Amino acid sequence: MSDRHCPYCQQVFQPSRYHPQRAVCSQVSCQRRRQREYHRDKIRSDPVYAETVRGSRKKWRDAHPGYQRQYWQTHPPAAERNRQQQHRRDQRQHLQQLVKNNLALDLKHSPAEVWLLGPTADDLVKNNLARSQLLIFQPAEWPLPAAAVACKEHPSGVVPGGGL
Repeated sequence: MSDRHCPYCQQVFQPSRYHPQRAVCSQVSCQRRRQREYHRDKIRSDPVYAETVRGSRKKWRDAHPGYQRQYWQTHPPAAERNRQQQHRRDQRQHLQQLVKNNLALDLKHSPAEVWLLGPTADDLVKNNLARSQLLIFQPAEWPLPAAAVACKEHPSGVVPGGGL
């Protein structure tokens, strides 16, 4: 049998002759990591397994109703860390809501260059639309040369000699 490298600890190991397909060494930390990854992948890929896991967790919570409250009371550093993380999550959610509520133009690549000039960010109040000035500069090569225009396209949008 050939030696293999453990994908987690990078150490060389020789698989057991009873388990030649083994790709992870036998260290406890590597085996736990392998099991965790398998469990997460299985939850993502198998809806029946995921439902079983959810049911098992709910059953345990129902059997231990005061556990969460007691845990936070007996582990103050963990409770403080959780408060800080929740505060960061709340801030991130708030910022996402601001982005979703703002009126913004979806700027796409165009032959014109766009320069947006306006007040500084300090002048913005809450979620209000800020006034700004929009200057559009067209490049010198507009309109396109005749060779670049298809036979039915007209750069100006007006058909010469045509009407509605």
